[in-house]
Amino acid sequence: MEYTQERVATLHRLTEAPVGFDGLEPVLERTVVVVPMTDREQERPAATGVLSALESIRPVPERVIVPVRADPDRIESFREWVESFDLPVQVLWCNAPAVGDLLSKRGLDGNLGKGRDVWLALGPATTQGEYVVVHDADATSFRPDHVARLLEPLAMGYDFSKGYYARVENGKLYGRLCRLLYEPLVEALRTDHDDPVVEYLAAFRYALAGEFAMTADLASRLQPPRAWGLEVATLGDAFEHAGFEGSAQVDLGIHRHDHRTVDGESGLEGMSRDVAASILRVLQANDVDVDYETLATRYRAVADRLIDQYGADAAFNDLSYDRDGEREQVTRYARSLTPPGGERRLPPWTAAPVDPNALVQAATPWTPSAPSLESTTQD
Repeated sequence: MEYTQERVATLHRLTEAPVGFDGLEPVLERTVVVVPMTDREQERPAATGVLSALESIRPVPERVIVPVRADPDRIESFREWVESFDLPVQVLWCNAPAVGDLLSKRGLDGNLGKGRDVWLALGPATTQGEYVVVHDADATSFRPDHVARLLEPLAMGYDFSKGYYARVENGKLYGRLCRLLYEPLVEALRTDHDDPVVEYLAAFRYALAGEFAMTADLASRLQPPRAWGLEVATLGDAFEHAGFEGSAQVDLGIHRHDHRTVDGESGLEGMSRDVAASILRVLQANDVDVDYETLATRYRAVADRLIDQYGADAAFNDLSYDRDGEREQVTRYARSLTPPGGERRLPPWTAAPVDPNALVQAATPWTPSAPSLESTTQD
């Protein structure tokens, strides 16, 4: 039965009827939607489709915040593009010089990345709304009812809602980092540990999905890593503050995303190190004692079994499947399974030594009260 429940409430798409916003108006009017981007998303079909879909939502959300990393010579054209949509939008220039200066003075300087970008947006988001939706900008299949589906559990009283979906495109199975790293690693850990946090991580059908929603109170308590691993770290914080009873996951159908190569720091291999470290840090924070001497071997054994099952599923659906290529990815990902370093996570906004209004001023140098864009790009 597709409507089988997990340890967290699992809300399935059991009919073809689209989910509307009837009854969600009071929630939506108090919702801030965060859509992290880099300037390479400008005018791309996926990001354009996401913003166009958000335009059609009625009533409009309280705010749409777009945190962006952009080169100084690109930020103005990017901002003009985003602001051309009929949305109550706020663009935050995450790598603006004034932002770097402000964070450095507060002891929060460090590497840039997606986690830092979302964290910067969460500060103002938690002061402007009661609910926060985070959605990636690389899904060409984004629809307005995804926001409704993510918000519905919050209207029911849950504190945290995460999307899940199938990744099938061009006759292939995608979602490789989740299928080949996250799922076999968590399954290998479950064989030796019955800790609730391991069960919580295992309960989500697409743990690495970038689509989730939460109360502003929970959003103010998140402690993201600076780069990749945001989704896993969010699960760790949700476990601590919402737990099984306060968490839900919702079916968003089939998603089509931009795809990354495996090789290199910007590819899946580079991402795997941050994702694996985030998983292991969540366990470390919950006093789960991991046997690192055998972890890679146990992980590869589970991954090998899953690859055979994925191969069977692909054949059943007449999809192409490269077992050897997937096993090669597993070999690469296994190198990530070492004790995590002491990377600083960003502080929760409940304890951050930065005022959200000061951050917005630093990240919007085009506003009258902020440092001018011309002066910041020359410094």
